[in-house]
Amino acid sequence: MFDHHDIARDAFMLHGPLAHRGYDWWWHSFTAQDAETGEDKAFFVEFFGCNPALEEDEPVLGQLPANREAGKHPSYLMVKAGAWGKDHCQLHRFFAWKDVKMHGDAPYRIEAADCIAGEKRLEGSISITPEDAAAHPEWMCDAGTISWKLTIDKQIAFNVGYGASKPLRDAEAFAMYWHAEGMKSAYSGEVIFNGKRYIVAPDKCWGYADKNWGRDFTSPWVWLSSNCLVSGRTGQVLTNSAFDIGGGRPKIYFMPLDRRLLGVFYYEGREYDFNFSKLHL
Repeated sequence: MFDHHDIARDAFMLHGPLAHRGYDWWWHSFTAQDAETGEDKAFFVEFFGCNPALEEDEPVLGQLPANREAGKHPSYLMVKAGAWGKDHCQLHRFFAWKDVKMHGDAPYRIEAADCIAGEKRLEGSISITPEDAAAHPEWMCDAGTISWKLTIDKQIAFNVGYGASKPLRDAEAFAMYWHAEGMKSAYSGEVIFNGKRYIVAPDKCWGYADKNWGRDFTSPWVWLSSNCLVSGRTGQVLTNSAFDIGGGRPKIYFMPLDRRLLGVFYYEGREYDFNFSKLHL
């Protein structure tokens, strides 16, 4: 039987063939409130790693013409953070693997300079000047500054099925894997974004945390999730509910499966699963 703790025990997936051609990313999204006005602001933080076996002394960015001409594949840890909305911003910070500390077993932990990601902790900072953003289009980011210091309480998990079980992970049967350890997560702490301070409160953050890994990306990719829900019958806020839907065109051993979705609706403590990869359904 599939157990989400199985993935937690094998938290860092970039080993074997995936160390040479693979990616592993941890995604976090949440809402915070402006410390002065109380206005909501949606933020995201991502730790994305690829191809650690191809490491060099500096991050290898595949978009650089010199690297493309030399046939080099990318190899780095990228820390991404930013915000959606009227002053949306996406900021990237790259690290060579020699500058990254990893604890791959549960509880997982990734650390590079002041950027830290773990099961219950998320910290870091990124600062990009307008001059650097203009001079480095290969960074694929805007100019701005952001720092964050958060704790995480992952409250509801989505177990995607046998497709992410250890035998199929070891066989690399799917080109892309997905595990939503915290489709409802309570974040606490603060974010400083372009000089403004935002408070992250567990009862108002509507947080989400998951991870994806593999050798290729699903295209197209569909993802829709929320844990800020109100009952259409009673009008009451649902305090123990969430839904998560993902999929599109997954590949099994390079054979695409069209129009496939994974989904779950967790309604006040009861799970309703709609999932093509759980073979018993």
